[in-house]
Amino acid sequence: MSSWKETLASVTSPDLAREIDIFETQITLRRQNKIEEKLFAETRLRRGVYGQRYDNGERHDGATTRNIRYPSGDLTKGPITLWDAPGMQRIKIPFGKMSPKQLEVMAECAEEYSDAILHVTTRQDIQLHFVHIEDTPDMMRRLAAVGITTREACGNSVRNVTACPYAGVCNDESFDVAPYAHATTYFLLGHDDTQDFGRKFKIAFSGCADHPCGLTSFHDVGCIARVREENGAKKRGFELYVGGGLGSVPHAAKLLDAFVAEEELLPTIQAVCRIFSRLGERENRARARLKFVIKKIGIEEFTRLVKAEREKLREDKRWTSYLSQLDVVRETPLKSAKKLDGHGSPAFERWRKTNVRPQAQEGYVVATVTLPLGDITSDQARALADIARDLTGDTMRTTVEQNIAYRWVAEADLPALFERLERIGLAEPGASTITDITSCPGTDTCKLGISSSRGLAGELRKRLHVIQDDMAPAAKALHIKTSGCFNACGQHHAADLGFLGVSRNVGGRRVPHFQVVVGGQWSHNAGAYGLAIGAIPSKNVPEMVKQLTERYVAEKKGDETFTAFVQRIGKKEIRAMVERLAEVPAYDADRSYYSDWGDPREYSIGDMGVGECAGEVVPYVQMALAAAEREVFESQVLLDQGESSSASERAYRAMLTAARALVREKEPNVGDEPDEILGLFQKQLVETKLFFDPFAGAKFAHYLTKAHRDGSADANAESAHQRIEEAQLFVDASHQCYERMVQAAAAPAAE
Repeated sequence: MSSWKETLASVTSPDLAREIDIFETQITLRRQNKIEEKLFAETRLRRGVYGQRYDNGERHDGATTRNIRYPSGDLTKGPITLWDAPGMQRIKIPFGKMSPKQLEVMAECAEEYSDAILHVTTRQDIQLHFVHIEDTPDMMRRLAAVGITTREACGNSVRNVTACPYAGVCNDESFDVAPYAHATTYFLLGHDDTQDFGRKFKIAFSGCADHPCGLTSFHDVGCIARVREENGAKKRGFELYVGGGLGSVPHAAKLLDAFVAEEELLPTIQAVCRIFSRLGERENRARARLKFVIKKIGIEEFTRLVKAEREKLREDKRWTSYLSQLDVVRETPLKSAKKLDGHGSPAFERWRKTNVRPQAQEGYVVATVTLPLGDITSDQARALADIARDLTGDTMRTTVEQNIAYRWVAEADLPALFERLERIGLAEPGASTITDITSCPGTDTCKLGISSSRGLAGELRKRLHVIQDDMAPAAKALHIKTSGCFNACGQHHAADLGFLGVSRNVGGRRVPHFQVVVGGQWSHNAGAYGLAIGAIPSKNVPEMVKQLTERYVAEKKGDETFTAFVQRIGKKEIRAMVERLAEVPAYDADRSYYSDWGDPREYSIGDMGVGECAGEVVPYVQMALAAAEREVFESQVLLDQGESSSASERAYRAMLTAARALVREKEPNVGDEPDEILGLFQKQLVETKLFFDPFAGAKFAHYLTKAHRDGSADANAESAHQRIEEAQLFVDASHQCYERMVQAAAAPAAE
């Protein structure tokens, strides 16, 4: 059976390597203005390349200081684009699993192409900021060489599939969900049925329903492992939820099916994707997520549609083939299990208490490295890779709390691990406690950031670390999450104490504020969402945290949770606390209120821009026709290089790509076989005269038939040149055909 490394090698297959070449070509074509910006934006987003925010001045947020390489020229003259300045590169880390070599290569890329900082996201990805777009193809090739892809890391696509970082070693799980997350990742990567979404689509796996490790409640598809008995045997499956999401108005996912058998997992998710593609909003991006489809038609009707769609699906051997390879991500411990004999230093014991948890396998533990705001330097990343090589092997996982977990640590090796973490400044205790604060990028780099979520999180971390040893256990167990705006990338709805950035006008000046969000539940896969109860100045947030935690500790009853405490005393009581901290002193009395955390300049929202969480909606057929045009261009390049046969074959493939795109509009189940594509093309488009030029009739359709019949093996320069000309005419005719199809679909039905 394939190992994890062998499976990852498929990421560097010729097809995916060619995709990077294609992206490089698309950059060239955009530079030459041969691809419109709307189309290119979605293209680069699907390769994980974002634009980002720029402002003047160094930012310090209490974690790392970014040495920002600003673009040349005057930032005040119009918008800064990716052609003027560096952007952000998101790197997909499926379910958070990475090897020492992969982390090492990402550290090298951060150092050579970025600002030498790697950022772990709340979706277990790695992000590099201040990357020039011209450098991205080379960086992608280096990542692909160690089995990492950036494909569909952003854009209107299936984002990184996340999963519990303790999967396979957890004491409470039904079974290890990692192989299923792995199979889902690569089944949906580049799948036809995931290319025509109106918005992003997120999937998460959890081994149990009680803990927050998978956070299935706020995902488009949430899969919770279940086992039931059938005919005396134990059967694996998943409790499947759909339509969850945070954003400005959070929605809890709804139960689609209490038990989806493991062999039905992939076709069911595929069916959900197809319904979302068909019914999802196209015009209004704010309502283009799956949660709005379900809200509109109801979960009962949505369930009916999914079951009906499942029956229509074309059989795919990949639905079940992975079930014979569930050991694909199996980890073998590097060291023999050995108990820790005795105790360590006070610092070690404090770290061990919060950052170490026992595995299901006796003698082994999971050790979490707390990353301040999810950041590590390239040097720290290399050191973490070396630690893994020496102590644990390929067992690292990024976490949704923006940390890194070492699995399969022999207990006896904990002191050595702690000592090495101390040397690189990453031995902080407090993992999953009140000091382990999650934050989105906020105003540092996000175009939508309103207030400095990272600056606030850094300040809170600094203050709470000073008093953490004296804090009551109940206060230490709380979770704080900060978002720079209402989009909830910091997951503030699911925290005990959440803060989202807003702006207020005081005496004619802008003042950074944060809405206080209480009542969220981090446990039970984010089982409940909090509500905003009022805004206070950013500079008063630490005092709000102090007062709320102290009141909770003083007034809670027994082992009452913070969520239950909030419900008992009521929002009015907490609203009164907010109101007492809402006052902003006059500008001349205290100017500090008019600056944000980590930024001494006077606060402004003038440098906000248009967000790039997803590009504009580009229909699948338009993306495919653009790909066909690009293939025609590539055939010209091959001809110039004297490769006549390859040029002729590429031109034929361009026509086939265009034909399949048109056919798929009427037959979503069309496969990749040329004979099938040509048969459907002839029946649906040629015989119906949809593919028909006013001057040339069906002549252009014949170009594809002829190329399919003749092949390319005997092509010379002249015949290849002719086929390229024919391919260009065919692709142009395909665009016209698509326009007619759109017009026909939009025409009112005859009475």
